[in-house]
This record gives sequence, structure tokens and C-alpha cells, in this order.
Amino acid sequence: MMTFNDTRLRLTGPLVLFFFGALFFRVKLLLSYTSIELIRYLIVGITAGYICWNITRWLVRRIQLRHPGLANTRYRLYLLLLAFPILVNIGYFLRFFGHRLIYPHDGESTFDWDVNFFISYLETIGIQIFYHFLYIGIYEGSYLFIQWRKTNLEKEALLRMQWQGRFEVLKNQVNPHFLFNSLNTLSSLISENPNLAEAFVDDMASVYRYLLQTNERELTPLRKELDFIDSYYHLLKTRYGPGISLQVAVREEDKDALLPPLTLQMLVENAVKHNTMLPEQPLKIRIETTDGFLQIKNTLQRKIVRVESNHVGLSNITSKYKLLKQPSPIIEEKDGQFIVTLPLLQERIGVN
Repeated sequence: MMTFNDTRLRLTGPLVLFFFGALFFRVKLLLSYTSIELIRYLIVGITAGYICWNITRWLVRRIQLRHPGLANTRYRLYLLLLAFPILVNIGYFLRFFGHRLIYPHDGESTFDWDVNFFISYLETIGIQIFYHFLYIGIYEGSYLFIQWRKTNLEKEALLRMQWQGRFEVLKNQVNPHFLFNSLNTLSSLISENPNLAEAFVDDMASVYRYLLQTNERELTPLRKELDFIDSYYHLLKTRYGPGISLQVAVREEDKDALLPPLTLQMLVENAVKHNTMLPEQPLKIRIETTDGFLQIKNTLQRKIVRVESNHVGLSNITSKYKLLKQPSPIIEEKDGQFIVTLPLLQERIGVN
């Protein structure tokens, strides 16, 4: 669909083209006209120009509506090529019948298939081909430019979101709050439970190793994400105890599917950030797969003190799927649960 206002162009365009056409193609003929014939010629020529302009504009816009976007450019041009002879001949017949108004009794205004008629036909058709190339070029060319500009702006916006996401991941890698809380937990474990402290250090190492290794990847197997989230959950479990629980119900055949790295970490972290975790009312998180989709659910028990949030985590996940040209995640609240449904990818997909 056209997205520019062409009202002024539609008013002035046919006039400009008519006068340029008359100057370059019909000047000898115009000099031979009487004043009455010249007035008739102007009326017929300008009227035919407006009719042809608007017919072509309407057709180009209908094709653009039915087959929009840059991906369909070749098909649109193919349809316009098929319609081009019809449009050109409409222009010819408008000019032909207009000629009868100028010379009602002129033999050239009848369909006598002689040499003169054929030469006149070729001359008029040539002019109409020139005009219709301009009509189509104006509307299809401006449409292509607008679509190209829109696509590039979208790509720039997505790339900004991608880099913002990487920046957030980088912040998570050196998140002072997470690191400070983890070290405090470790400090208390060393004296109270050395064995648990050792396991805690191993989990911390696994978490930070994965964070450092996956930052630049577009996709990672679900199996690796689950291994990572297992270590990440152990850190949370050590800190919050019975206040948090995680249940994983992922089919073995789904574990080789792909998804953007750190997706699970962002969603689990989001659940921990916004919900209360009490032994008598634990935060329950469930990760499961069904019909080619991954669902991450957590019980909704929002903190009384509202946590400041700009939804960067969810936006980053959505932008990653958009960059991969995949369906966007479905985010919903239902039956006392916060649910995020993600499509699982079965093969590696490059980002254009």
C-alpha cells in the first residue's frame, strides 16, 4: 500500500507530461491546428492523460495491496508487464476517439488498416509506452523506496535491540548484586556446610562459564540451556531454600531443538525478581515442551513493593525471535500463572 500523499502529483503530473509530450512529439502537428482544433486537442490530451494516470495508479496500488513488500517485487513487476500492453492500448484508444472530436470527418479516425494508419498507431503507441513507463515508475519506484527505507529502519531497530540485549547479558555476567549475594551465600556455607559450599562454587563456575561462552551465539541447543539452568537454579535454591522450586518436563526428543541462548535464565530471573518466595508459599517454576513449543510458567505472587522494571528481558527475547524471522513469543497471565510460550527451532537459521 502506498504511504505517501500524491494528491498534488496527480493534479500536476498529467499536465506536465502532456505539455512535455506535446512539445517533443507533437509540435509540428500543433502548429498546423487552428485555434478551435488546438483547444480540442488540449481538452482531449489532458483528459486522456488524467484517465490513463489514474487507471495505471489504481492498478499498481491494487497489485501492491495484494502482493506487498520487497519480497514480492519480481511478481508485481511480472503482473505489471502483463498489464502493460492493455494500459498502453487504452491510452491509444482514448487518443484515437479524442481525435474524432478534433476531426469528425477525418479518414485517420477510422480503422482503415493502411500504411498511414499503421504509422499513426505506432507513433501514438510509442508515446503511450513512454508515458506509462513514467506512471508505473513513479508509483512502483516510490513504493520500493518506501519499503526499502522501512525495512532498513526495522533492521536498525532490531540490531539496536540485539546489541541492547548483548549489553544486558554482559551486565548479567558481572552483575554486582548477583555476584555479591552469591559470595555472601558462599561465605556462610564455608563454615556451615563445606560440602555444599564446594558444590555451590562448582555451580557458580558453570553459570559464569556458560554466560561467557554463549554471548555471541545466535542459537544454542535446549539441552545446553537446561544444563545451564540446572546450575543456575542450584544457586537460587541454595539461597532461597524451600522458597523456590523448579520442575522440568521436557521430552528427550525436544532437547536437540534450538533457541536463543540465555532465554531460560532471563525468564527464571524475571520470575525471581517480581515474585515473593516464602517457605509456606514457594515460587513454582515449570519448564515443559509441547507440540514444538517451550513453555516457562511461574506462579503469580507479586511482591507487595513494586519492583521497577523496563521489561528489557522480555523485549530482548522477542527481538531475538524477530531477528530470526520466527513467530514472536506469546506472553500471557492465566489461571494465576505467568506463562511465556516460545517456538522451538529445528535447524540453524541465519539472520539477514
